[in-house]
Amino acid sequence: QVQLVESGGGLVQPGGSLRLSCAASGRLFRLGWYRQAPGKQREFVATMTSGGSTNVADSVMGRFTISRDNAKNTVYLQMNSLKPEDTAVYYCYANSNGVDYWGKGTLVTVSS
Repeated sequence: QVQLVESGGGLVQPGGSLRLSCAASGRLFRLGWYRQAPGKQREFVATMTSGGSTNVADSVMGRFTISRDNAKNTVYLQMNSLKPEDTAVYYCYANSNGVDYWGKGTLVTVSS
């Protein structure tokens, strides 16, 4: 059973930074992040394959950076220049052999 455990969420002021981490229980092909803001649908943020190919949403391009440590089965999301509209629950996502897996989520609140 694949397990994804997120950490690193919290309260930050606009313009600030946070780094999210997600530890996976095994080696998975694609790891990444989605988010769900209050009253909105879950949306794609960024993913990265084990080979290093990345996809990043236009809304966070240039502000968020995804990276992963394959040896640790961990994916990171460095979030800079945070805006109030980035407030959401951020979910770790994984895909392997055509199956999607989700973490329980970590809350990021951007507010002064």
